[in-house]
Amino acid sequence: MTAKPTIRIQQADFDIAREIAALTNGRTDIGAVVSFSGICRGNENGEDIAALTLEHYPGMAEAEIARHVESAMSRWPLSGVSIIHRVGRLNPGENIVLVLTASQHRQAAFAAAEFLMDYLKANAPFWKREESAAGTAWVDARTHDDAAVARWTKS
Repeated sequence: MTAKPTIRIQQADFDIAREIAALTNGRTDIGAVVSFSGICRGNENGEDIAALTLEHYPGMAEAEIARHVESAMSRWPLSGVSIIHRVGRLNPGENIVLVLTASQHRQAAFAAAEFLMDYLKANAPFWKREESAAGTAWVDARTHDDAAVARWTKS
């Protein structure tokens, strides 16, 4: 049995345990749930970060994430997927993103979670602005994130 994926973009925080319970409730076909939670750092390259503001293009961001979730579900035998991404101003230590993948076996769940997180980090339509003592600056794309995504397209 495959469940409809959950994709939410929201300002409110999320509870990881509650989201895992929602994904697995009443399901006996799930033998593994892999979770990745991204948390706002308070330091980047030796510079303190006061806050991170995330923006997105409503509608487009959800559709793009859904497209990649569909790809993951066609590549691996997944029983469920949940992705929650926060937007707005976040302070260090606060949750940013949650990726949950469920499968009968751990290998598929691990691979799919990594695939989805690599995509979210490199290509999802979110924009980040860091606040620090030096002021505010938009975060540029990082080549190591692009390299992480590229490995999934290699034959």
